Amino acid sequence: MSAAGIQKRLTPARISAMKGGKPIVCLTAYTTPMARLLDEHCDLLLVGDSLGMVLYGMESTIGVTLDMMIAHGKAVMRGVGKACVVVDMPFGSYQESKEVAFRNAVRILQETGCDAVKLEGGEEMAETIAFLTKRGIPVMGHIGLMPQQVHTAGGYRSVGHSEHETSKIRRDAHAIGGSGAFAVVIEGTVEPLAREVTAAMHIPTIGIGASSACDGQVLVSDDILGLFNDFTPRFVKRYDELGKRISAAAAAYAEEVRSRQFPAAEHTFKRRS
Repeated sequence: MSAAGIQKRLTPARISAMKGGKPIVCLTAYTTPMARLLDEHCDLLLVGDSLGMVLYGMESTIGVTLDMMIAHGKAVMRGVGKACVVVDMPFGSYQESKEVAFRNAVRILQETGCDAVKLEGGEEMAETIAFLTKRGIPVMGHIGLMPQQVHTAGGYRSVGHSEHETSKIRRDAHAIGGSGAFAVVIEGTVEPLAREVTAAMHIPTIGIGASSACDGQVLVSDDILGLFNDFTPRFVKRYDELGKRISAAAAAYAEEVRSRQFPAAEHTFKRRS
């Protein structure tokens, strides 16, 4: 049987074909159990470098390494049966040259089995994206607020307020649209501009703090579930408070252990006669 005959998951090409149609659903996933829970509901699962902050307690994504992304990419792939899986290329793994980017992207695809990579940057990265896509590597772009550039940008803040920022984002969108990328994330960008860019691009836009007019939306799973509480961006909506429920469960367990209510007889083993 051909590879096409056994392909069950959504592909980058199919995601690209969703432009202007039913909104694309995307969430982050970093582990096998979470991937299994999210897979049924998502078109895209992003193994985001946000894992540095969410799982490892880093102050930014800058400290995330290629090995970390590959390890978590492998974990997510073990839990996926339907969604298209995209793995972030971490800071320093693609900016040096298009050749370095190619080698690292190949390693991600080969070692994880994921469907595509994502990298941040607009017109300055368009040539690199074109280099990768022409050599068979599906790429998702990322423009607007770019977390890997937080130090040069002066922090996490929305963009597109000034004419300079607006012009830059328009140029970035145009460059990424012509680079061969199959989709692009637009982050932290004022709504009218994100809407304008979405209408102008022939590839799907995935919004995060952007516009409901984007072709899809992505959020960090730990944010919507209430598992990450260091800070809550304006664009996040909480759909549950699992962090509080986990804490309450741990408190109940601790109380029962200290009062010797747990383990009870039903939780222990009797000697066989």
